[in-house]
Amino acid sequence: MAVAKSAEAFRTISEAASELDVPQHVLRHWEDVFGQIRPMRRAGGRRYYRPVDIDVLRGVRVLLYEERYTTKGVQKIFREHGVKYVAELGRLAAAGQPITLRPLLEEDAGDREAGDPPAGGDPAPPGAGLSPAARRRLQGLLARLEEAQEALDDAILAIEAIAPESDDHD
Repeated sequence: MAVAKSAEAFRTISEAASELDVPQHVLRHWEDVFGQIRPMRRAGGRRYYRPVDIDVLRGVRVLLYEERYTTKGVQKIFREHGVKYVAELGRLAAAGQPITLRPLLEEDAGDREAGDPPAGGDPAPPGAGLSPAARRRLQGLLARLEEAQEALDDAILAIEAIAPESDDHD
């Protein structure tokens, strides 16, 4: 009998696909389509999904499969509401809580499949009235933070890779 992984444990692509009930190739496709999905990779390119990655993937799954957004619509949600918003949708879905979507700014009819109702919920997200220059500056800061997060993730993997070796010498 297999022991269940803790909620904080990293998941392989097969474990993530099983947990989300989607095929592995769908997860790889989502990585290509949604640049915000970036699992950590070890030598040989093997993917490891952090808990936050699973939340984001679950949020994407909710938007595509349950809310019936198109890929373009989900990309717009990432742009306008951010990764944390999509991850929160995933956490709500995992907890079995109802999901109320914020309305999209200037929602296009093409963001959802035909016949689907528009998103309801809260008023426009914080920062909706930002000037283009301020929005660009914030996007630049976000890109730098994401690069820093990637560097930290790589450092964690490097430390984990050498940690067992140091235990052997004690």
